[in-house]
Amino acid sequence: MRPLNSNYYPMIRTLLSILFVSAVVLACSKKEAPSDEWPGLDTYHMVMAEAYHPMRDSANLAPAKANAEDLALEAENWEKGALPDKVDNDEVKGLLAQLKTDSRAFADQVKSNVPDSVLSSSLENLHEEFHKIMEAWHGGGEKHEH
Repeated sequence: MRPLNSNYYPMIRTLLSILFVSAVVLACSKKEAPSDEWPGLDTYHMVMAEAYHPMRDSANLAPAKANAEDLALEAENWEKGALPDKVDNDEVKGLLAQLKTDSRAFADQVKSNVPDSVLSSSLENLHEEFHKIMEAWHGGGEKHEH
């Protein structure tokens, strides 16, 4: 076996450096970075928007009634789901628990055929509760239009 020519040493060093840096980058990318997404928020938001806006914009409660059970189920799923680091605290856990309870109560009101004025009030309250959670996620103070 013939020894390597000394002209190859800088090239080998460069290649080894590239391999080392690549290994470090690959190892670091395997670690979980804090998520900038919260699937539960997005899912509940979509259902809330379908339920709330027709009521707010034209006093039409039919979509809210049609989506009431979905609101309850999505709130339950959201509360059970993992919380991103920035909202993994007792305040947000309490807000999610309250949203779950009140979303279920809203769905039960729909099933019980309570007056539309009661449903409108309950949906407004749900919407406000949802916004408190959104404000916690976005850092507070953010005004939001659906």
